This record gives sequence, structure tokens and C-alpha cells, in this order.
Amino acid sequence: MALLLHIETSTAVCSVALGKDGNLLALKETKEGMKHASHLTVFIQNILKENELTIADLDGVAISMGPGSYTGLRIGVSTAKGICYGSNLPLIAINTLQAMTKPLLNNKNVLSQISNPDEAFFCPMIDARRMEVYTAFFNNKNELVKDISADIINETSYSKELSEREVIFFGDGASKCKEVIQSKNGIFLDNITTSAIGMIELAEVKFQNQEFEDVAYFEPFYLKDFVATTPKKNIFK
Repeated sequence: MALLLHIETSTAVCSVALGKDGNLLALKETKEGMKHASHLTVFIQNILKENELTIADLDGVAISMGPGSYTGLRIGVSTAKGICYGSNLPLIAINTLQAMTKPLLNNKNVLSQISNPDEAFFCPMIDARRMEVYTAFFNNKNELVKDISADIINETSYSKELSEREVIFFGDGASKCKEVIQSKNGIFLDNITTSAIGMIELAEVKFQNQEFEDVAYFEPFYLKDFVATTPKKNIFK
């Protein structure tokens, strides 16, 4: 049984949650965009203060490990590692796509749209610009059944899976795929975003199993290498 701090910064959402014994205790998040550097530490300070807690009361810190935004992941992981190193707390890494899927598995509104939930695949999608998404497939037990990948979406994407079962698409990358993937077995959910809420039960299990990361050497799961671009226009002229 643990009191854990959860940090989610892999997308435009900045989310911080306190979880106790696998249940949500408190949440602070914003969907204002990539402003994690200014919001994250304030959220952490406030959520602890409002619950009359300090870092010393925590049993560990869970971080959403990616895939997702390079900058967002760096900010979240750096903050989590700093807290863990300074307070000698264990670091727990949670798969971002798995955490997105977890809250949907027992959501009655979602399940009512699925003919056969036991056979359906859940497909979280994180926008990776243009028609590319970071994605994976999970079954109704939140087990990975198709490896995490960066996919360029076209009209033939996931045709095999869609011919065999219902696939539930969601996340900030799913909306741009809705008009491209045409199948009666494709179910698209709106307004599903990353949130630290989805990390809480997963992190509790990892804590109990002592599945901790090396604080010194842990790196986010970027999936793709960061590529810096040079502006075409010289702003100094």
C-alpha cells in the first residue's frame, strides 16, 4: 500500500495526481498546451500542500515514460528524477499508451458502444504530426497485443485487425484518422486525452512488485530520435 505522486507530461496535457493504495486522492491538470515547464512544479507543490503532505510523506514517484513529446517527456522525467534523487524515493515508469487505455476498460459509456468487448482491441493514438501517430493495441485486460510503433496512417491502416474485430481509436491523434480509416469495426472516441489518473492503478502494482527504475540512468521512451530543425528564414537579418 503506497502514497505515490504521478506525473504525466507526454503530450500537451500537464497532469499531476496523488494516488493512495491504487485510488485517486487528488488531481491537478491543464490542457493549455506545452507549458509544462511553468506548470509542473507549481502543481506538485500545490497538490501536496492542499493535502497537508510533503515530499517526505511519499513512498515513490511515477512518471509517464512515453512515447510522446520529446520536450514534454524531458521535463517530466527530469522533475521526477530530481524528486526521487533528492528524497531517496523509488522511480516508477508507466507506459503512456497503456495508461491512456486503463480508464476506458471499465467505462460503461465506452463499453456500451462495443459489441464484443472481450475481443475488441483498444488503440490509443498520440499525435506525432502530419498523418503520423504513436500507437499500440491493447486487449480488454490492458495487455499489449501489438507493439508500440510510429505509424503513418492511410486508408489501409489496420485493415487486418479491423476485418477481424472492433478497434477502439482514441487520443489526440485519433481525430485526424477518423476520415481516413473507413470501417464499420472502427469506433472513434472523442475528447480522450492523457491524464495522470490512468497511471494510478498501474503504478500501485509496480510499486508492490518493486519494479523500479534506476534513477541515474533512466531515460524516457521517445520511440523516435529528436530531430532539430533550422529555420529557413534568418531572423537576425
